[in-house]
Amino acid sequence: MAHLDAPPSTSNHSHTAISGAGLLIALGIIYGDIGTSPLYVMSAILKSARVPGLIEPALILGAISCVIWTLTLQTTLKYVIVTLNADNNGEGGIFSLYALVRRRGAWLSAIAIIGGAALLADGVITPPISVSSAIEGLRQVYPDIPTVPIVIGIIAGLFLLQSFGTQIVGKAFGPIMLLWFAMLGVLGGSWIAQNPTIIKAFNPYYAYELLVEYPGGFWLLGSVFLCTTGAEALYSDLGHCGKGNIRISWVFVKTTLVLNYLGQGAWLLAHQGQNLDGRNPFYALMPPWFLLIGIGVATVAAIIASQALITGSFTLVAEAIRLNMWPKVKLNYPTDVKGQLFVPSMNRLLLLGCIGVVLYFRESSNMEAAYGLAITITMLMTTILLTMWLRLKKVHPALISLFVVVYGAIEGAFLLANLIKFPHGGWVSLAIGLSLMAVMYVWLRAHFIKRRLTDMVKLAPYSEKLIALSNDESVPKYATHLVFLSGADRASEIEQKIIYSIFQKRPKRADIYWFVHVSTTDEPYTMEYKVTEIAPNDVLRITFRLGFRVEQRINLYFRKVIEELVRNGEVDITSRYESLSKQHVTGDFRFVVLEKFLSVENELPWVEKIVMQAYFYIKQFIASEVQYFGLDTSSVKVEKVPLIISAPQDISLKRIY
Repeated sequence: MAHLDAPPSTSNHSHTAISGAGLLIALGIIYGDIGTSPLYVMSAILKSARVPGLIEPALILGAISCVIWTLTLQTTLKYVIVTLNADNNGEGGIFSLYALVRRRGAWLSAIAIIGGAALLADGVITPPISVSSAIEGLRQVYPDIPTVPIVIGIIAGLFLLQSFGTQIVGKAFGPIMLLWFAMLGVLGGSWIAQNPTIIKAFNPYYAYELLVEYPGGFWLLGSVFLCTTGAEALYSDLGHCGKGNIRISWVFVKTTLVLNYLGQGAWLLAHQGQNLDGRNPFYALMPPWFLLIGIGVATVAAIIASQALITGSFTLVAEAIRLNMWPKVKLNYPTDVKGQLFVPSMNRLLLLGCIGVVLYFRESSNMEAAYGLAITITMLMTTILLTMWLRLKKVHPALISLFVVVYGAIEGAFLLANLIKFPHGGWVSLAIGLSLMAVMYVWLRAHFIKRRLTDMVKLAPYSEKLIALSNDESVPKYATHLVFLSGADRASEIEQKIIYSIFQKRPKRADIYWFVHVSTTDEPYTMEYKVTEIAPNDVLRITFRLGFRVEQRINLYFRKVIEELVRNGEVDITSRYESLSKQHVTGDFRFVVLEKFLSVENELPWVEKIVMQAYFYIKQFIASEVQYFGLDTSSVKVEKVPLIISAPQDISLKRIY
């Protein structure tokens, strides 16, 4: 098995190792969501209390304790310490994790689809709530400022920025987020110094007291959960920043977050017995002279919060495509840095979804009900896949059982508490998630239906017939080199439709027949190929083994393989036309792609019929296989062939005279 040189999108980059630049880019790319949670978490908790807005010591100490231990158990222990170890050659995210464990059971594909769809749905809710909460903060200075058009304008600008790559975004946003986290720590620390009683919140007993003894305290977990919604982005963006940079930067980020939450708690305890009356405890930490500056920094930081889910969504879609869970849409690689990609269709889909959410909810307080429910489902699915990975790594069963019990209980409680949001807006994120889930299910199910029922034949018996056709001068020559893309996994087999295309549909005479197969590996950056000679210098098969994160540039890779074969003397690509052969002119190459359509002759079970109809309906809106595989359109012939999945049986025809 030979290796191809890695394309620019898979080259190593400095951010896989710990570096100052990598730490700064990590701050800019992945911490926006979790880093801006102090803007709204305490407000949401107090608004959901038994007496909305009333400041009670038990409520404040319990809420801050819940936040601290959620950040510790959920974000630090589960994601930063444990989950980041489950990297797939440096790549993270729920689909990378699924690729590591999918051989443990077919049912795991359903877990991956549910988790991936829920995370993508959360990516539609995060930008609107983050940007809206920021812009609404300006009302403290400009009470009549119109927020909806400003929010939509900012979101549109942010999505436009994605085409330049997350490396540029990270460099621009990193210094701003560094300033933001420094501001969080200083503001929180100043109030802790004034009221150090809040330090008691480190005692988990206060969290227990809130959840068990405070009336309705358990249901406040839905608001507490907002402090850790960005944890999944830490794992999804592993390939962008590297494990070391994430772990080191998280120490700084968590410290400033905890300081700020404690500072808000200190301010609230200093005003116990009062009612917030719409005030935001975050902005209350700021001295009057700093308020306008603080709102400005918070506004920019909240805009950046959208970035974590956007970049994570691009990574998820790219991985889902390789795993046959998403349509083969166009992928762009705007920089030469590993892990940097841009998905135009997903960028447009997210933009339209975000604008729809802003227009529907209009205020960030209305969006809180839709926020968090979907990501709780993703975290539960990650826990299931992570459990399978721990078993794969032969971790002691007692430790695996402890992991399942602890995180099953924590995330189950968060999910239960978040379910009360369903009638108040939570249904929006679930509806989006179910729509995405349906697309993933249709695409994966259709893939297995087609693969199972595609007729394969042995290629060897046809090698002599191919040579005979090649030498038959009574048949006009179709091309010097004829290349078919084949879906056959075994090198000894070929689709019956390809044989039919060569010999019957229109006899295709060529000097050399090439069959090219692309196999997707569970590793992200595999670049290998294998050449099988069916008939030396007449019929050859090339199998590419490409990682699920490698750009499908088959035209380029095929040309590179041909050059190497010629250099080794394994094949002669000189034109066999007598006049051109004397001049050593290279023969022409022509690709043939068979595009399937659903035959009217099918009789399918109703479920499969719906799946295949949905598959072909979606397929008409996406890029063709010619574009996806990066083929030169000037040398490609697309042939439509019927996909007969189940032909009608027992047809009785009576002859009459």
